[in-house]
Parts: sequence; structure tokens; C-alpha cells
Amino acid sequence: MNSRNVAQTTVTRDVVDFEKKTENIYESLAIIAKRANHIAAETREELHDKLSEFASSTDTLDEVFENREQIEISKYYERLPKPTLVAIQDFLDDKIYFRSPAKEENKDSAEN
Repeated sequence: MNSRNVAQTTVTRDVVDFEKKTENIYESLAIIAKRANHIAAETREELHDKLSEFASSTDTLDEVFENREQIEISKYYERLPKPTLVAIQDFLDDKIYFRSPAKEENKDSAEN
């Protein structure tokens, strides 16, 4: 997850902005939730990969707490915007591709 123009804290949003793209607020929220879960999984995997480089079965408890590199990596990930905030911004900036097979089917049947 890179640092984009994403708010670091919660921002009051106009629900009409979410409804415009799908014509259904619940569908929009489901799309945002799926994207947030995807971002969180990617971030978790990336963090796990970076921290696993420091893993050692012979480390004592004191060595684990003193590993400065691990602490810096963890702090970096803590400062990243939350996955939900990134997903909301992606949705509002039209950076999420989504489609609704049910709507496409209804549209096709209406045209015939």
C-alpha cells in the first residue's frame, strides 16, 4: 500500500457520493468492504514477509524486544492509512473495477 492522498483519520462523508456509482448504497458499501479486505490481506502478507526475515528460533525474549529494525517496520505499518480509508478513496476516485452481473442481465433482457 503506497502513501496516496488518503485521509489518516475518519472523515464525514456524504452517502450520496457512494450511491451515485452503483445506484445502491448497500452495493457500494459491499464493494468498499471487499476492497478493504483485499488491501488488509495484502498489507498483512507484506508485513509478515518483512518480519519473517528477522525470525529466528534461537532468539531470546530480550533479543526480540531489542530488534530495532522490526520496531521500525512495525511503526511504518502502523502509520499507514487504514485499509477502509484507502478503499473508500479508491471507490470515490473510480480506481475500483466492479460489475454487477444481475444488473447486466436485466439490462440485456430489457434491450431484447
